[in-house]
Formats: sequence, C-alpha cells, structure tokens
Amino acid sequence: MNNMFISLITITAQIQNPFPTVNANGSFVTTLLNIIFSILGGVTLLFIVLGGFRYVISSGDPKNTAKAKNTILYALIGLAVTLSAAAIVNFVAGKL
Repeated sequence: MNNMFISLITITAQIQNPFPTVNANGSFVTTLLNIIFSILGGVTLLFIVLGGFRYVISSGDPKNTAKAKNTILYALIGLAVTLSAAAIVNFVAGKL
C-alpha cells in the first residue's frame, strides 16, 4: 500500500501544470485603474458642463431647469463615487 502511494506521488509530481501562470503586477493594475478613474472624472466634468449649459438655455422653463439640475446633481454624485472608488483602490493597493 505504501509503495503504491509513493509511486502515485512520484507520477503526480512529474505532471506539469496545464494552466498558464499569471504574474499580476500590482503597479500595472493600479496604473490602469487610475487611468480609468481619470477618464471617468473627465466624463463627469463633461456632464457638469452639459448640465450647466442646459440650465442656461432652459429659459426659465421649470421642466428643463429641473432636468439640468438633475444632470448636475447626478454628475456630482458620480464624481463622489469615482473619487471614493479611487481612494479605496489606492488604499488597498498600498497595503499589498
């Protein structure tokens, strides 16, 4: 029984791993996520400007003014979420 177990271990040790190995570089992931967060920040700025433009051209119409205010509000909420996510990612990446 012991000989069979030892030969099984020897055979198992000779089998190569069929799965590819991945060396995840933390700085690459952090850099990539920082680029994505920067793009999201730019998109947020674009929506804030768009909301401001819509507010200016609303001509006092309550419906269009409300839409413009909502655009600005949601853009600011998106900016807060993006900044929070970036802070969390950089904090966790710094701890690794």
